[in-house]
Amino acid sequence: MPPFQDKSLLSFRMCRMERKCWWYLWVLSSLLQTLSAHSDFYTSIGHMTDLLYTEKDLVTSLNNYITAEENKLKQVKQWAEKLDVLSSIAMQDPEGFLGNPVNAFKLMKRLNTEWGDLESLVLKDTKDGFISNLTLQRQHFPTDEDQTGAAKALLRLQDTYRLDTNTISTGDLPGVTHKSPMTVEDCFELGKIAYSEVDYYHTELWMEQALKQLDEGEESTVDKVTVLDYLSYAIYQQGELGRALELTKRLLMLDPEHQRANGNLKYFEFQLINQRKAQAQEAQKAREEGKERRKRLTSDASKKKKRFREPVPERKMYEMLCRGEGIKLTPRRQRRLFCRYFDNHGHPKYLLSPVKQEDEWDRPYIVRYHDIISHGEIEKVKELAKPRLRRATISNPITGVLETASYRISKSAWLTAYEHPMIDQINQRIEDLTGLEMDTAEELQVANYGVGGQYEPHFDFGRKDEPDAFKELGTGNRIATWLFYMSDVAAGGATVFPDVGAAVWPKKGTAVFWYNLFPSGEGDYSTRHAACPVLVGNKWVSNKWIHERGQEFRRPCGLNETA
Repeated sequence: MPPFQDKSLLSFRMCRMERKCWWYLWVLSSLLQTLSAHSDFYTSIGHMTDLLYTEKDLVTSLNNYITAEENKLKQVKQWAEKLDVLSSIAMQDPEGFLGNPVNAFKLMKRLNTEWGDLESLVLKDTKDGFISNLTLQRQHFPTDEDQTGAAKALLRLQDTYRLDTNTISTGDLPGVTHKSPMTVEDCFELGKIAYSEVDYYHTELWMEQALKQLDEGEESTVDKVTVLDYLSYAIYQQGELGRALELTKRLLMLDPEHQRANGNLKYFEFQLINQRKAQAQEAQKAREEGKERRKRLTSDASKKKKRFREPVPERKMYEMLCRGEGIKLTPRRQRRLFCRYFDNHGHPKYLLSPVKQEDEWDRPYIVRYHDIISHGEIEKVKELAKPRLRRATISNPITGVLETASYRISKSAWLTAYEHPMIDQINQRIEDLTGLEMDTAEELQVANYGVGGQYEPHFDFGRKDEPDAFKELGTGNRIATWLFYMSDVAAGGATVFPDVGAAVWPKKGTAVFWYNLFPSGEGDYSTRHAACPVLVGNKWVSNKWIHERGQEFRRPCGLNETA
């Protein structure tokens, strides 16, 4: 072959190899994008539904494997039964049996050929299809982070809504349509995750529940000794030496040779003796100080208590509001809240068909618009958003950089007006009803909350100590918030304002609106709000953050700082 042909062939092969490499890189890149897109499953119920389809596919594959194994076993069983009968006859008179040349031939044939076929049948691997499918699907499985996240969500729901472990374990949650009880293994795993997080309070609750179910006779691979080992230590860590000692004694009755329990028994007994001595000394000291002094101290303390009523901590108020408690709207203020048909001062679009508007709260002024987004629009928004849902981020108050946070459990996506005409129509609707400019507003953010999904108390606007909060946008501070509720929520999921004791509950097809800034441009700190954990259901919302720029003539600046 001439030299120029060698170079041409080499060049052609290199080109093919290069294209092949690029193809593999593209496939690898696509796979990595898919994996990253579906991380943090527990932060979005919408994405978790994909896991149900994955599991259904695996169950189908597993059933196919079981059927193949059963067919194989059936053939082996038939062969064994046939040979069992034949051997029984042959062994009655071996020489006489083999005196028949047909029997002799068939024996040679069986041992030389048919037993080999049986060996091949037994060694036939029917699991390949199932294993390959499982390997393929495993790359889309949840991680340890997802399991821990879902467990922490259950514990958070337990605290926020004051649910006892038995209520959760039996599946008797409010609004539940698909009741699902928890096994001993489930309770034990929840307790173990709490233990690994050094959360001994929840470790105690869930190990006690696991022990209760074992005592009631539930069969489990988890034994009482293991549960008691975790439980006694968790109780010891909370300072209850007496209970820890009693549980350790119970453990040793079940397993007298348990090395750690034997060591703990001696240690707990020693610590309990010291504790009782210290308590006795303190009691003696108190008696010596005299009853009169104690009375005086008690009286002074009660007076101080009456005089200075401590404010309810924000966290406690937040949880109370999530449960529907602590709402501070007096009857007098309630009478000043109205429902009306609203056309935004005779706007042409709403002059003949005004929208239904309801006052939700007076200070800050929060209004709800009813039937403001249709079911078809909601489904389209969800359809556009779902492939792009990513773990929701918050703006770092120091750097201004967006980052994930443990106190915001949801996934979100941003939809621009030019992506679909419906998004543009929704943006225009917000502008028509608020009278505010949308060109400087942020894109429509769509959020789907995960297991126990929440967003703890926060401000939407940038405070004075956050001068760079929205600097990159160049559109000023967030003047107002518009929030669509795109689903009903069976239990939980309210939007609450802890500082003023307000709670707004999700209702599909409605939207709420409030100003974050006073007309003067100063922030309204009473708008600090939170999204309560979703106890039961699937919460979808979308929001529009409206900025200052472009509103100069639409909402003129006020002269009063807080008006």
